[in-house]
Amino acid sequence: MAQHVAGPEIERLIQLLARLPGLGPRSARRAALHLIKKRDTLLNPLSDAMRVANERIVVCSSCGNVDTSEPCTICRDAKRDPSILVVVEDVSDLWALERSGAVNARYHVLGGVLSPLDGVRPEHLNLDRLVARASEPGVSEVILALNATVDGQTTAHYITELLAHLPVKVTKLAHGVPVGGELDYLDEGTLSAAIRQRTSF
Repeated sequence: MAQHVAGPEIERLIQLLARLPGLGPRSARRAALHLIKKRDTLLNPLSDAMRVANERIVVCSSCGNVDTSEPCTICRDAKRDPSILVVVEDVSDLWALERSGAVNARYHVLGGVLSPLDGVRPEHLNLDRLVARASEPGVSEVILALNATVDGQTTAHYITELLAHLPVKVTKLAHGVPVGGELDYLDEGTLSAAIRQRTSF
C-alpha cells in the first residue's frame, strides 16, 4: 500500500492536477512540487488567476465560446465576415483555428459531437441555435470544421441535413486534416491549408 508523503492539502493538489489532460499522477506530483517551490512567483499568482477566472468566465450565449464578456470578444468584433459561420466541436477547436489566422469569420461551438455509444444525442448539442444563426439574413456559408473522426463526420452529415432547407452553402475542411485527427493538435500551416481548400459537403 502506497504511503502518503505529504499532508492532505498537498495530496489534494496533486489529485486535482492529475485530472488535467496530459497529466498523470507522476506529472501531477512534479507540477505540484514546482508550484510549491515557486509559491511566490507561480502558485500565488496562479491561485489568484484561477479565482478570478472562476468568477468572471461565462459562456457566450450567441456562439458558445468562453470569455469574460457577454457576448464574447469574437462575436463583438465588427471586422469579422458575418456571411461565414464556422462550426466547431469545442472551444479548443475554435482557439486552434484562431491561432492559424486562416479564417476571419464568426464561430459556433456545438459543445460536442453526436456519439450514440456515449449517449450524446442531438438535443445534447447546440444545434437549435446553429439553425437559427444559419437562418439569419446575410449568412451565405456554413463551414463544418469538425474533427475527422467517425463521430465528427456523423455530426457533419446530420448538420448538413438540418441546414438543407436553408439557402446557405455548407462546406467542410479539405484534405490536410488527417482522418482520426483532432484540430487542437494540428499545426497552423495544416489548418490554413484545410480552410483554403474547403469543399462542398
